Amino acid sequence: MFAIACGYEDADDLDALRDDPGFRLALGKLPESGAGLASQPTMSRWENAPTTRELASMMAAMIDIYCASYPAPPTAVTLDIDDTCDVVHGYQQLSFWNGHHGERCFLPIHIYDTATGRPVAMLLRTGKTPSGKEAAGHIRRLVRHLRRNWPDTHITIRGDGHYGRPEVMAYCDAARVDYVFGLPTNSALRADPAIVAVADACAVKRAQRQCPVLRNYAETRYGAKTWKCQRRVVARIEASTLGMDIRYVVTSLATGSAEHIYDTLYCARGQAENLIKRHKSQLASDRTSCRSANANQMRLILHTAAYWLLWRIQQAMPRTAALASAEFTTLRLRLLKVAARVVESASRIRIAFASACPDADLFRALVLRLKPAPT
Repeated sequence: MFAIACGYEDADDLDALRDDPGFRLALGKLPESGAGLASQPTMSRWENAPTTRELASMMAAMIDIYCASYPAPPTAVTLDIDDTCDVVHGYQQLSFWNGHHGERCFLPIHIYDTATGRPVAMLLRTGKTPSGKEAAGHIRRLVRHLRRNWPDTHITIRGDGHYGRPEVMAYCDAARVDYVFGLPTNSALRADPAIVAVADACAVKRAQRQCPVLRNYAETRYGAKTWKCQRRVVARIEASTLGMDIRYVVTSLATGSAEHIYDTLYCARGQAENLIKRHKSQLASDRTSCRSANANQMRLILHTAAYWLLWRIQQAMPRTAALASAEFTTLRLRLLKVAARVVESASRIRIAFASACPDADLFRALVLRLKPAPT
């Protein structure tokens, strides 16, 4: 976990890092004396050791860590669920050809509390789009575990059209979980009188005003043949010189205007894409090159643990600090991969930074904020 946070995601790097004084100190060992840390073969065996049941327990513990990160149960949370393309490096277990991405890949599911940047769960899965039954199963297990920790917290699930499936919405309705999902267009929605009227008026108004783009919103009640009931559908209508563009969202929320549902609630899921990019590109969580699916899931858990470590450092940062909103790569270069002299004596360990260290004051503040409370 510490190696991944510092940018050494390959187990091969551990042969050179097993005697690094910084890593030794982080793991509670003396920096210069004693046996070295785990080597690459040891780490590789460890990654392949957990069984499926043990990995499921780790995933449950990951959700417990998320819940414990709040000082008190929140009144409500909105969780974003999405999958992302993880290109494979061979014929690993669960790898599958995905025509949309044009790659043989995994499509792991990422779930975030986007408002705070907290990771909730990461699940390795095959490279095809999840079915409604599969997605509903994942959400059901997530909600069940969350409610063991937070029985009174209101949960809202947000996702794109992959997750706006009848099985998912039926479960959410039954479990008293609100949702905001993207909805693919179809001929029935395109012909809906309420949406057509607003779209025509928007196009006419844009032409009269000679605006390059004009946006409006509409809503209707819609029920597909596979749905058990009609649901609220919100349409974002955008008329431009290029033509008409209409996007749809289905939601269980009864309150809030169509504009609020789309622009404020649904579009906020775009931040989840940034968190996935942070997880993949800044922590290299797509380095799932083991042959075993269990080993790759274990790596995904380790990368999420590294995410938690950097997120915690970011949250401990004074709000006035220049690095308070920095990306993980910046935090790594400025705070983790910093040159220092480590001296081990009989009675103490001294860590000396350069006298001209530009972040010396920030280091002092972080030490005080991250220091464990006395027991």
